[in-house]
Amino acid sequence: MQCNVGNTDRSVRYTLAILIGVAGLYYASWWGLLAIVPLLTGVISFCPIYKILGINTCAKKSVQ
Repeated sequence: MQCNVGNTDRSVRYTLAILIGVAGLYYASWWGLLAIVPLLTGVISFCPIYKILGINTCAKKSVQ
């Protein structure tokens, strides 16, 4: 798996994971488990949907 989630994107994903998780706990709903998706994709810096759509938010490093 090649990195396709950049630092800013990861921060947004972590924030969403926290908000979704807290909402799930507050409302005592199993929907809070959806927080796993943005958390996991942020941790591994790879999003399968980005791969399908050809999106890459990682900083590109030039090879010299």
